Amino acid sequence: MNLFKNLFSSKKTPKHKAEDETTKKTEQLALDDNFVHHFIKNEGKFLYCTSQEEINQNLANIFEENAWTTSLCFNSDLQKMLFVTGVKSVEKQTSLTPFFTTCENLIAKDGSLLFTSNQLKGITLSELPIHFIVFAKTSQIVSNNDDALMSIKNLYQKNIPSNISPIKHFNPNKKSNDIMNYSNTNSKNLYLLLLEDL
Repeated sequence: MNLFKNLFSSKKTPKHKAEDETTKKTEQLALDDNFVHHFIKNEGKFLYCTSQEEINQNLANIFEENAWTTSLCFNSDLQKMLFVTGVKSVEKQTSLTPFFTTCENLIAKDGSLLFTSNQLKGITLSELPIHFIVFAKTSQIVSNNDDALMSIKNLYQKNIPSNISPIKHFNPNKKSNDIMNYSNTNSKNLYLLLLEDL
C-alpha cells in the first residue's frame, strides 16, 4: 500500500517548493505593507528595525526626543533593553511616564495592535499612560481580528489570557465623528519598534 502511495503521490519538485516559498514571502510582504499603511494612517509612529542594535538605538532616540528618563515596564526582557539604553524601569506610573511593552498581534486589516493581560496585567488600557512604546516582530502580523484571536488560542491553548484589548487610534487629542468610537479611551500616543524576524 505504501509503495503505491509513494508512486502515485504528487511530490513537489524543488521548483514548486521554491515557488511556494516565494508565494509565502509575497503574502507576508502584502500583510506587512497593509499593516504599515493603516498604522501610519491612524497616526502611529513606526520604526522598522533589522537588528537588536537598531532597536536599542531607536529606543534611546525616542526617550531622548521626548526627554523621558523612566518607563513603566512589566516585561523582564524589555527591562534589560531599557537598562542598555540608560533608562530606568519603574513599576509606578505617572501621566508623563511612557509604557514600554510587547503586544500579542499586529492586525493588517486596520493597523491596530492587540494586547492581553500578558502585557497589561490587571490594568485596563484607559488606566495606563497616554504614551506607549511597543516592541513587536514582523511574524506577529496577522490579517484580521479572527486570525489574531486564533493565534492567541493556539499559542496559549488552555490558558487563554484575559483583558484582550486593541488600540487602533494613535492620536489621543483627535476627535472622532464616528459614533462607534464615541468615548473611546484606548487612543494612545504610540511608537512601534518593529523587528524584522522573517
